[in-house]
Amino acid sequence: MTNLDSEILFHSESIDFLLTDESNVIKWIMATVSNENKDQGNLNFIFCDDEYLHRINLEYLNHDTYTDIITFPLRTDRIEGDIFISIERVKENAKVFKVEFRKELLRVIIHGVLHLIGYKDKTENEQNLMRNKEDFYLSKYII
Repeated sequence: MTNLDSEILFHSESIDFLLTDESNVIKWIMATVSNENKDQGNLNFIFCDDEYLHRINLEYLNHDTYTDIITFPLRTDRIEGDIFISIERVKENAKVFKVEFRKELLRVIIHGVLHLIGYKDKTENEQNLMRNKEDFYLSKYII
């Protein structure tokens, strides 16, 4: 279900980055949330650089590590939150995993959405389920 008042917005902080094909990404996210039988609220994706996300990681999570994504849920009754993504880290991970940047970015975007839906990735079983869900929804993305 999608709340008619809900929005999915994309922003950039500390870098110049523009998501291409924004409308298809929005439809894909909405279809994912609907497929998981969740009510969608407002989602903000904030694209940034490593240092920006590192500062957030230190300040809010007390983790002194670089990461590609941090997700902050804002509500518990529906899928709503802020998702910070380091474009630098996504580019580096795309090289490491030998995938196109676009595919890795979509994987990270849906990873954040899946976290808001309630999926975790702390244990091996949770990581496997998360990866399977990512792969499933990546296969549903229509270019």
